[in-house]
Amino acid sequence: MAYSYRELLVWQKGIALVVKIYQLTESFPKAEWYGLASQMRRAAVSIPANIAEGSARGHRQEYRQFVKIAYASGAELETHLEIAKQLNFVQAPATRDTEELLSEIMKMLNALAKSLSKSR
Repeated sequence: MAYSYRELLVWQKGIALVVKIYQLTESFPKAEWYGLASQMRRAAVSIPANIAEGSARGHRQEYRQFVKIAYASGAELETHLEIAKQLNFVQAPATRDTEELLSEIMKMLNALAKSLSKSR
């Protein structure tokens, strides 16, 4: 059987992060459904989606570029989480697990990008 992005722990954790973000944003004010909540959801979905798309490209440099895009989406999501806390849409304790998972994913993406930049 050929290698699949689904086997990557970072992709699996990315899917778990999407679920957490969807659950977290459920409690946002209705006025934010098409604002911050939507942006957070799109940024979260972008992480595993870019890992999958990059993997499917078949070229290391393209894959690396998509991993870097996934990393940038993680940075965007970190910012959205901070804004949500500042606006009191969520309380810091409620986001702790999500932020820890996101931080772990970002470290994994950074390591994956570095490994893809090495020549074979």
